[in-house]
Amino acid sequence: MTIDKSLKRKNTLSRSRNVLKRGERLLQLKGEEKWKDGQPVLGLPKTRVIKLTVGKKKKVAKKEDDAADKKGGKKK
Repeated sequence: MTIDKSLKRKNTLSRSRNVLKRGERLLQLKGEEKWKDGQPVLGLPKTRVIKLTVGKKKKVAKKEDDAADKKGGKKK
């Protein structure tokens, strides 16, 4: 079930966090093959946080219009 737009918090964190939760760190260490099942969970090594940049969406409609103009040509 989804949350209605009017009920969503507007002050949500939009930037990347610099601290990961233990579960997130374990998943990242498993992906890097630095942690195996059965090892102690306490005293985990540090992990590098991947920072995601949020960019603007590219305009697709303009490219479609240009492709249509090349095929049909413009009439004067």
